[in-house]
Amino acid sequence: MSSSAASFSITVQPADIRFEASTEETVLAAGIRNGIGLPYGCKDGACGSCKCKLVSGQVTHSNFQRKALSEAEEAQGMVLTCSAKALSDLVLESRQVSPAGALPVRKMPTRVSALVRKTADVMLMDLQLPATETFAYRAGQYVEFILRDGARRSYSMANAPHTGPGVQLHIRHMPGGRFTDTVFGSMKERDILRIEGPMGSFFLREDSDKPLVFLASGTGFAPLKAILEHMQHSGITRPVTLYWGGRRPADLYMDDWMRAQCAAMPSLRYVPVVSDALPEDAWQGRSGFVHRAVLEDFADLSLHQVYACGAPIVVESARRDFCNLVGLPESEFFADSFTSEADKHSAS
Repeated sequence: MSSSAASFSITVQPADIRFEASTEETVLAAGIRNGIGLPYGCKDGACGSCKCKLVSGQVTHSNFQRKALSEAEEAQGMVLTCSAKALSDLVLESRQVSPAGALPVRKMPTRVSALVRKTADVMLMDLQLPATETFAYRAGQYVEFILRDGARRSYSMANAPHTGPGVQLHIRHMPGGRFTDTVFGSMKERDILRIEGPMGSFFLREDSDKPLVFLASGTGFAPLKAILEHMQHSGITRPVTLYWGGRRPADLYMDDWMRAQCAAMPSLRYVPVVSDALPEDAWQGRSGFVHRAVLEDFADLSLHQVYACGAPIVVESARRDFCNLVGLPESEFFADSFTSEADKHSAS
């Protein structure tokens, strides 16, 4: 940010939070820089997690995808803070701003302490953090790996902060992917990697006592696992039903952990859902699309909160159907859409 750049005042309602944003940075980047807990996910205009209402003022958007902000939404005054730069003072409306603010984002080296292959395409990676560093994060947030050429790859912490000091990530192999090919190929324990975090606004809102629906597809289970650990540790007894979807039963790679967690948390219910079981799987559980299992079980979500994580198509379908068909307030839908590099860089 150059010293000569103009800046504008950004006000976020109803929390009445104010900060300054340069014309050279996005509203989200300015919020992060100022320690403001604005909602966001991919930071690339692909997931829509940062979408909010522009009450007054003008912005210009850089590249983004229409699935994140439709033409109709833009006409109604919605903006993506990860893509929008201020052209004037702004007043925004966002009901998902974290009252506690954002935790410090920092870069640090980390050492691979364990690599455990759970399935053919899911690896559990444990990272050891520097003993001299304090890494504070909220269960559900993610870190970014900084590759040698500056490219970044994002993965959610799968363990709650109190289980540290290290962190665990659940990494799905994307054949041809620069980072995951290395993880599943040449990476070894004790390798040194560089990370930045914590990132994201996917964490439990503890100022509510509403019952919870957690929805995961594939490795979208990771941040929800961390939130469950945090809830148990903190004595949070809100009723929660976790739906976890996979193509085959093996995709539910920590099914045993979930069943044990149900025994430890009386308020927790677990619903595994498989979409493409084969005869040899001998699957006896729920079948079909995971978000449809929720619709089968809940005729009314108007008094619930939903936390959805995983493939963009699952998150987008859940947001649409839960809000339109069973009364979930859009302000009570919290999501972390696992956008791939192809998702992030496809045409807007």
